[in-house]
Amino acid sequence: MKIALAQINPIVGDLDGNTELIFAAAREAAANGAEILLTPELALTGYPPEDLLLRPAFLQQCREKIGRFIDELDGITLVLGYPSMSGDEIFNSACVIRDGNFLGRYDKLLLPNNAVFDEVRYFTPGIVPLVFEQNGVNIGIAICEDLWDTEPAAAARDEGADVLLVLNASPYHQAKQSTRREVARQRVDENNMPVVYCNLMGGQDELIFDGHSFAINRAGALALQLPAYQAMIGYVDYVDGDLQIGNVAADESIEASVYGALVQGVKDYIGKNRFPGILLGLSGGIDSALTLAIAVDALGAENVHAVMMPSRYTADISVNDSREMIDILGCQYSEIEIWSMYESMMAGLAPEFEGRDMDTTEENLQSRIRGMLLMALSNKTGKLVLTTGNKSEMTTGYATLYGDMAGGFAVLKDIAKTLVYRLSNWRNEQGVVIPERIITRPPSAELRPDQKDQDSLPEYEVLDAILAAYVEDNLSIADIIKLGYAEADVNKVVRLLKINEYKRRQAPVGPRITQRSFGKDWRMPITQRFTR
Repeated sequence: MKIALAQINPIVGDLDGNTELIFAAAREAAANGAEILLTPELALTGYPPEDLLLRPAFLQQCREKIGRFIDELDGITLVLGYPSMSGDEIFNSACVIRDGNFLGRYDKLLLPNNAVFDEVRYFTPGIVPLVFEQNGVNIGIAICEDLWDTEPAAAARDEGADVLLVLNASPYHQAKQSTRREVARQRVDENNMPVVYCNLMGGQDELIFDGHSFAINRAGALALQLPAYQAMIGYVDYVDGDLQIGNVAADESIEASVYGALVQGVKDYIGKNRFPGILLGLSGGIDSALTLAIAVDALGAENVHAVMMPSRYTADISVNDSREMIDILGCQYSEIEIWSMYESMMAGLAPEFEGRDMDTTEENLQSRIRGMLLMALSNKTGKLVLTTGNKSEMTTGYATLYGDMAGGFAVLKDIAKTLVYRLSNWRNEQGVVIPERIITRPPSAELRPDQKDQDSLPEYEVLDAILAAYVEDNLSIADIIKLGYAEADVNKVVRLLKINEYKRRQAPVGPRITQRSFGKDWRMPITQRFTR
């Protein structure tokens, strides 16, 4: 028996488009001799549909699409993820359809309600397993979170299942694939039952689904692994009670997988929202350079417009390095000098500022002029502005509201500064696109003479380690100090993190690549006084 895995990239809410995508996958799988097509979790709606599930018209159209699959699909058994209703209750379900027959429905037993998941808001948990028969083989079903506990797989085994098919919408974060495989191997070992794991692919707002669908046989060996960030159909054969080893794509490095996630996030955010292209401010620094490289890799140079906006504090090498990068990539490029605008605004503000010393106000004004110019170009062209700030800056508040934070998608929002350097070096190893001097020169906002980031921040290796310990590992200040970091540095970073929550709440969404980004899985109150 040949099982096909539809590693597809649906669009949330596009029920017509997703239906055609699934029909096309079914036709291709049947033409290649597959007898079962396994889809990802909620493939019909895209994941997560969120409050669309609260709209009766949305659920009604889902029922109509299921009816169409029953009426029109033949030649293959379809295991389809969709939302179902019974009375007033909504379920995260999978149905089995074959040759005009609705063979059964499985409702997800375990509903995640942590990190980026909010399924308890919408769904009622299921209570019973589902096992169906195909060519004399008993096939069980599980949905995503069900695999991460022992009971759902054991329940399918107790109902006689010989193999477990798992529909998934498992979002990416670093090293997630190895964790998924280990969990699946545990279920295989506990139940002596192979697992076929089909995962969603594509970007949905801040979530990135990497695909990486796989299958594990009774011996715990990979029988199949599909590459990440590719919409495709994979196949695995079930013969004589086990899965046969077939194509196994190699794992990627951390840098390759993160870079792929960022490219996929930009590509789908722009494409699925139908923006005609993107704009970004190019400064000659490493953050904007990496953002530009990702944007061109995602969309092609013809859809990217970089704008250099120098002031009197912008070094000549910043302009020259930016021009060199544009020459390499070939995207649209503009230079708009901002100092005359700055002087005009300072003249208008002079009566209000009289008697007050210069401070970050004047620096932020430069940033806000640049943000205003980019947003004006966005309004005129319809293109979306990508912001270029990184996670280290977002943590400490070294980002200007309505300035460099102005835009629609924050590509590096979950990328610490040290990872920015690693990704830039990795991208250049694939083919140089970022001039070496951009990577090696000390980082600076260039908003005052001789400014350097480290004038007022710990070294980025220290800052990012404290950030990861506090945000991602949830350690206390005392615990971080015990790791060997200077008390003054820890207190400073945590203080900056807390007082800048109001800024982060107003920042655009950006791709999630850690276990805790400043998005769905970070819900700190803006007004709070907890100090540890």
